[in-house]
Amino acid sequence: MENQKYRSLKTNAKFGGRTYFCALELALELIGGKWKSMMLYQLKNGPLRSSDLQRRMRDISNKMFTQTARSLERDGLIQREVFPVVPPRVEYSLTGLGESAIPVIMQMGYWGEEISTFD
Repeated sequence: MENQKYRSLKTNAKFGGRTYFCALELALELIGGKWKSMMLYQLKNGPLRSSDLQRRMRDISNKMFTQTARSLERDGLIQREVFPVVPPRVEYSLTGLGESAIPVIMQMGYWGEEISTFD
């Protein structure tokens, strides 16, 4: 019998009305890519104003920031709150689903620390 170090992931994962090949495909769809993970990471300690969040995400364009925020909001990982003041104030924060992704993102960061060198 084959010795397996890890169990196989469940197939046919369903989320948001869509079926994914496996749970990994779903997870990568939700938090994969550079900007989604970075946005969630920046929100880990609490809500941030839109301008502060974008400033913390070095090198992100306005267009990519908006696309990333909309995608995470659509998938239920972050929420956007608009305050009725002049000028308008917008804050982003994690939802419960977004909070549940933080340990995964932190583990990726810790792994990055392990394999990198620092000045």
